[in-house]
Amino acid sequence: MTVVGRGPAAAARVVVLASGAGSNLAALLEAHDAPGYGARVVAVVTDNPAAGAINVAHDAGIACAVVKTADFDSRAEWDMALAETVAVFNADYVVSAGFMRLLGAGFLARFGGRIINTHPALLPAFPGAHGVRDALAYGVRITGCTVHLIDEGIDTGPIIAQAAVPVEPGDDESTLHERIKTVERQLLVDWVSRIATGTLTVDGRRVTVTPA
Repeated sequence: MTVVGRGPAAAARVVVLASGAGSNLAALLEAHDAPGYGARVVAVVTDNPAAGAINVAHDAGIACAVVKTADFDSRAEWDMALAETVAVFNADYVVSAGFMRLLGAGFLARFGGRIINTHPALLPAFPGAHGVRDALAYGVRITGCTVHLIDEGIDTGPIIAQAAVPVEPGDDESTLHERIKTVERQLLVDWVSRIATGTLTVDGRRVTVTPA
């Protein structure tokens, strides 16, 4: 069993990993001013020097670091460098927000149990990079999004929260994904705050977040 808790005394320090436009990052930053919101994004770390998330971070005055895989001789070296970079910012939690790289053993050893991810499907259904496409192809009538902890597998970590999104007639991957993203952003913002201000307990695959 793993227990992580900070309580309401101080805002939890969050480092966001992002490879893309940074819409989830922007949602987390917008939540900073909400009364009682117990988390603060203190840095953004990306593998992509062209990521839009860098501009989002700069506009908000948030520190940003780039750790490119091409700068290292192996994935293991890159993974350790990524962990060292995140550690510089004294992260209480790490949020993977559209980060398109798998986190390796070195990173998990440093931050395991404190890495929060979102996925655009109702896990364990449709894991991997094409969750929306796969759900449509399967013909489901309801899909959604999942907030979960990252482990050594691909979208296999313990589930924190989920929200359903109906598949509407005429949906394609783009339209469905946009509606999922709207729900996903709110779910992530909500549960990052709950985790930051409470106690997160992981017992096997069961996750409990207890208010302080």
